[in-house]
Amino acid sequence: MAIAATLAALALGYLAFGTVTMLVFTAGFAGGLALWLLLPSKGSWHDIRGIYWLTMLLFLLHRVEERQLGFFQRLSEITGEPTPSITSWPVLSLVGVSIGSWLLVPILMKHRHPLGAYFAWTFFASMGITELAHFLVFPFLAGLPYAFIPGMISVVMLAPVAWWGMWKLVMGRGGQRPA
Repeated sequence: MAIAATLAALALGYLAFGTVTMLVFTAGFAGGLALWLLLPSKGSWHDIRGIYWLTMLLFLLHRVEERQLGFFQRLSEITGEPTPSITSWPVLSLVGVSIGSWLLVPILMKHRHPLGAYFAWTFFASMGITELAHFLVFPFLAGLPYAFIPGMISVVMLAPVAWWGMWKLVMGRGGQRPA
């Protein structure tokens, strides 16, 4: 199911936003899958719940920044792909797969379902790795020496909190690896 969810997110990302943006999504979804498979997740819901909710709040603020400052219009200019309608089926499906799975993290992790940790990894990897594209990918694709990309301001807060979430997934209680 984790592989199917990853492939669905990438396919929907391609259909909604094109190749370049889909490749950026791979850091969150394929990267989250790889981290989930390679790193033993010792963290429980109890260990990440505060970080999860803080990351979710910062993600919402990030989306407001992107919306207010015209991120998707800028992304369209950079990639040459048209901005899809927010009500198009690929966008709605992508939101359903990504945000829907991330909203299941509390329920699944409380019940110790393995997909809960996978979805947590994709959430934290998307927020802590993929969102760095605002600094590390999009400015260079814009064709300028370095350009402001809407979303940069909030990523400064969002990414480190997500890194903390990934650390807690690996380390578990008290920041120490359980024996």
